[in-house]
Amino acid sequence: MECMALSRKKSILKLKKKNLLLIFTRNPELGKCKTRLAATIGDQKALEVYSFLLEHTVSITKNLPVHKEVYYSEKIRENDFWDEKIYSKQKQIGEDLGVRMKNAFEKGFEQGFANVIIIGSDMYDLSQQDLENAFLDLETHDYVIGPAEDGGYYLLGMKCLNSLVFKDKNWGTETVLRDTLENIKDQQIKLLEERNDIDYYEDIKDITVFQKFIIQQNND
Repeated sequence: MECMALSRKKSILKLKKKNLLLIFTRNPELGKCKTRLAATIGDQKALEVYSFLLEHTVSITKNLPVHKEVYYSEKIRENDFWDEKIYSKQKQIGEDLGVRMKNAFEKGFEQGFANVIIIGSDMYDLSQQDLENAFLDLETHDYVIGPAEDGGYYLLGMKCLNSLVFKDKNWGTETVLRDTLENIKDQQIKLLEERNDIDYYEDIKDITVFQKFIIQQNND
């Protein structure tokens, strides 16, 4: 057991030098984030939920032994959730999500990183251990993908840029994962456990930690 622990520790230490985690995030502004959730619980509560999710994302990534870059949707903020000593701050560039992700991956590989993984900032059902495992899986696979219950994905990792996975996708629909897998069907793929991201009221109504937002809404 001790040998296994030491072996894993050595593997984790290797992550820092050649691995990059991209975190795509929306600026937490009233009426501009979690709009589908806001349709049920209101703009203010939706903002509070999203801020909570941002804090969770920080908690599972701040100690992850890889290089980390946060990509803002609108404007780079100082003195916010993301500590400049831990996260490099960037702005998303491109007319749609696919182009923005492609540009971020391309920049990461140009910087010399061997493995690049991207996540969003609205996953409560994700841990630091999950991310460490994803980077380790990428050592022996061409791609690592975390399927989301809505037909998209919550995590995508690759070893070199493949622009096809970012083209001709109906982002935000149930076809994204299927079409992405079709682009890479002849490659070595590691599919992670299916998880649920937070977009609608139904995604939070049965989760204990979110009840405070729902109860507040019902009492307003």
